[in-house]
Amino acid sequence: MTESDGMFNPEFLTTDNQEGQPVNGLIQYLQDQSPDVLQRVAKSASPDIQDIIRHNVQGLLGMLPGEQFEVKVTSNRDNLANMLASAMMTGYFLRQMEQRKELEETLFGDDEMAIDSDSDL
Repeated sequence: MTESDGMFNPEFLTTDNQEGQPVNGLIQYLQDQSPDVLQRVAKSASPDIQDIIRHNVQGLLGMLPGEQFEVKVTSNRDNLANMLASAMMTGYFLRQMEQRKELEETLFGDDEMAIDSDSDL
């Protein structure tokens, strides 16, 4: 997903499947999807979620302003893959929480109807 257009790059799903390694069922499923489906799902991330993930990744990489510093980041493949996996898991978690928030706002839009989490129900 790029910052400017929120698109998912299907080429990301190409893997170097080494002999003897089990096939990743999720990767296989994603490879079977059309690029249109993948782009629709990628676009469904709200600007709020994209901002949080962008801020998180910038925090991991360092946030020196590009206009004042020439920032170059180097990493090995495994560390970059781990950072990407972390960002993706953060995105899934944030989307779940966003859906929960929307559901609570729909169900309990009025503060008087909100469930008090500290109550002894």
